[in-house]
Amino acid sequence: MSYTTLRYEVSDKILTLTLNRPEVLNAFSLTMAEELVSAFNRASEDEAVRAIVVTGEGRAFCAGMDLQSGGNVFGLDESLRPDNTQASQVRDTGGIVSLAMYNCPKPIIGAINGVGVGIGATMTLAMDVRLASEKARFGFVFSKLGVVNEACSSWFLPRIVGMSQALDWLFSGEIFDAGEALRGGLVKAVYPPDQLLPEALKLAHKYVDATSAVSIGLIRQSLYRESAQPHPMGAHRAESLNMFYTSLGDGKEGVNAFLEKRDPVLAASVRDDMPPTYPWWQEPEL
Repeated sequence: MSYTTLRYEVSDKILTLTLNRPEVLNAFSLTMAEELVSAFNRASEDEAVRAIVVTGEGRAFCAGMDLQSGGNVFGLDESLRPDNTQASQVRDTGGIVSLAMYNCPKPIIGAINGVGVGIGATMTLAMDVRLASEKARFGFVFSKLGVVNEACSSWFLPRIVGMSQALDWLFSGEIFDAGEALRGGLVKAVYPPDQLLPEALKLAHKYVDATSAVSIGLIRQSLYRESAQPHPMGAHRAESLNMFYTSLGDGKEGVNAFLEKRDPVLAASVRDDMPPTYPWWQEPEL
């Protein structure tokens, strides 16, 4: 499968997914949105992929929506006038990309190599960890464009940085540097530009080299799904079923390897060996 706005490169269990429109600072287009959804769905099923690193080609990560595309640059049908009961008629493209990441059972690491503003910032929120180059710049610039934040960022951003910090960045719409992103909790670490991608790949290997693919997939979905439950009983039910079934698979090998003082061979497959109860949640209707 080929892409026109991305590079999809798998090496040693890690997919490096590169936004590849450097001539326009990797500006986000409707084609890029479609290709990102395809790539994340593909990676979810790709047994060669254990983790995903997302970065940008050239000097930018993503300079936001491509505002030169003409018409409604957000890809919305201006002839519609939907009310709250007709929301399914209107889907922001960034949100569709974020949901593809949310549904992915593989760890996703953002390697933010340069400017990431608008959708270039909000698309990173559905990634599990963000690392930044010293040259990275971020901006939730929606209020200055007269629009609102998208890409499910109202759900992700306060969970990552807290409500007050989220509102501060969204209210001001100002551009801020990697140091402020680190202080505000948006990124895990900041690196010199030439160290960013190697550090992201190193972190990806830390997550996957000696772990169970099924365990990682279930852990990722459990935290995202169950941390939003109104009562811990929901988490208890999901964890109980997941513990039961993993204890019959890789769990047996893990325990035996510990007792025998050897490295485990954790061979369960996300494609073939997820519990029969997976997925245990029901997707809400739009």
